[in-house]
Amino acid sequence: MFVKLYPENPNEKEIHKIVDVLRNGGIVIYPTDTIYGIGCDINNAKAVEKVARIKDINLKKANLSFICYDLSHISDFTKPLNNHVFKLMKKHLPGPYTFILPANSNVPKLFKNNKKTIGIRVPDNNIIRELVKELGNPILSTSVRDEDDVIEYTTDPELIYEKFADLVDVVIDGGYGDNEPSTIIDCTSDELEVVRYGKGEIEL
Repeated sequence: MFVKLYPENPNEKEIHKIVDVLRNGGIVIYPTDTIYGIGCDINNAKAVEKVARIKDINLKKANLSFICYDLSHISDFTKPLNNHVFKLMKKHLPGPYTFILPANSNVPKLFKNNKKTIGIRVPDNNIIRELVKELGNPILSTSVRDEDDVIEYTTDPELIYEKFADLVDVVIDGGYGDNEPSTIIDCTSDELEVVRYGKGEIEL
């Protein structure tokens, strides 16, 4: 299924249809405020494993992230945040950032690597946030990469559909994506650290 949605005002009927697909273990490719992502409902183990196969990643070793609707949603899955981290996230979210945080017991086992951490995103994109809100659970977030040596990320949703149509259930066309990933900030120790500089600028 190839669905055109507009970030300013995503069509509610289409959002409901896509959420039904997610609830039934479907895989969806969606726009964010950076690159296109591929994901599923984090509570559906089979779907998470399918995403891992498509991306050829090892779930035990991978640093997986998921997308929450807002800050209060994040606190359902992380250990209590210190004041500095909370203020930093409040200032920068929604936005092109991934915050690595200590996971709590609400995070499905599949997501917990040996470090018991989780990457959290709240993208500045209404399409994916409305999907998360309607679903009621976070959505797995991993980037759609390109095999091309020069172009790391595919930005054209129609090309993404051509490539992934047989592997996923829905590709959302939310316009051209970016080709720069999110900035990753590790907040798991007292010293905050930028692990990857991406689209988002940040001062720790």
